[in-house]
Amino acid sequence: MVDVRLNNVSQLAGFTKRDDLQYFLREICAADYIHEPLLAPTQEMLDAYKKEKGSWDDYEKEFIALMSTRKIEDRLDQSLFEVPTVLLCSEPTPDQCHRRLVVEYLSEKWGNLHARHL
Repeated sequence: MVDVRLNNVSQLAGFTKRDDLQYFLREICAADYIHEPLLAPTQEMLDAYKKEKGSWDDYEKEFIALMSTRKIEDRLDQSLFEVPTVLLCSEPTPDQCHRRLVVEYLSEKWGNLHARHL
């Protein structure tokens, strides 16, 4: 599991806080946990979208530009996705979620990712 949340220790995260989630994944699923802030939006972006009720279109454009500036396609190890990989964030659906944008961006750059949204 790759945690793409900016803040993975928030009180709002409940049992999905970093240490708890890492423990549960290892004990229940024998799965690894990785927090990858490189794939998270900035706090300013989140605040503009969520707290200030910004538009999804603006957020999406800004996040795609952020991934491009960060050059995530060069900085991430592609082997991370050689096994089935779950991207975790806090949105319930992929429609307005940055995890979808991450997969779409990397798929465009690498050409070998396929997503199934659960």
